[in-house]
Amino acid sequence: MQITLPQAARAVRRPHAPAAIRRLAASLGGEGVIGLALLGAFAIVGIAAPLLAPYDPADFSGAPLERPSAGHRLGTNDVGQDILSELIVGARISLAVAIGAAGGAVLLGLLVGGVAGYAGGWLDTALMRLVDVMMALPQLPLLILVTALLGAGLGQMALVFAALFWPGMARVIRAQVLSLRRRGYVAQARSFGAGPVYILRRHILPAIGPLIVFGLVTAAGRAVVFEAGLAFLGLGDPTAKSWGLMMRYALNLPGLLLTDRWLWWLLPPGLCITLLILALNLLGIGLENHLDPRLKRP
Repeated sequence: MQITLPQAARAVRRPHAPAAIRRLAASLGGEGVIGLALLGAFAIVGIAAPLLAPYDPADFSGAPLERPSAGHRLGTNDVGQDILSELIVGARISLAVAIGAAGGAVLLGLLVGGVAGYAGGWLDTALMRLVDVMMALPQLPLLILVTALLGAGLGQMALVFAALFWPGMARVIRAQVLSLRRRGYVAQARSFGAGPVYILRRHILPAIGPLIVFGLVTAAGRAVVFEAGLAFLGLGDPTAKSWGLMMRYALNLPGLLLTDRWLWWLLPPGLCITLLILALNLLGIGLENHLDPRLKRP
């Protein structure tokens, strides 16, 4: 059988799947692979939540405070809603807030840091003074205040997170862009008449791509923590079955910790929050080890 040139080119371009997985595992390290696997599991649960949840989490599908059984694997809460269904749907809510907040924070940081680092001069000074002011503000009190004023919707919460998390990302991106704009190939492109948009798109953005990914993971972990904390304090969306809200309602039950009900009502959402944050942190460690050669083990 004769192999044509296009078929050979396609065979060269497509790496073997196990080899690509091995390269990814080697670049991320053990911590990164574990974090990526955990995060992937949460993502699958969140995407398939309507199919995996045995009941609608808003339905009163059983008697109040039922113990775990074949019908309700984790029992029911104090109004008869299935706890396992709430737990599964909570993964979608936590991931949605984390993705929205992290994406907004990285986008703002990329715009401000990229413009400041590339433009320089008075614009760089003005933008960095804005970053300094934002970083000097107390985040948690301001987050509680703004969330209470804007309302408890998930969209508003993600916007508030993004507005408070971008300054650190902007400072890191500015430093990287300042270094890149002095490189020889950027100077050569500028001498040939390339404009700022072209240079940023073709030379600077690809170089800081791994840094952007690392910023997304870091901001997502912080967003998960703050969303669970606000929901636990009663400042989250009361209609969204998030893990923090589940813990709040569980602890509102008098004498919860004096019985074994906390084992299937309070403990599961706490473990899910811990595992999701652990997954993001481990993935961040793996990315950091991959991006910074000084951190690689000999």
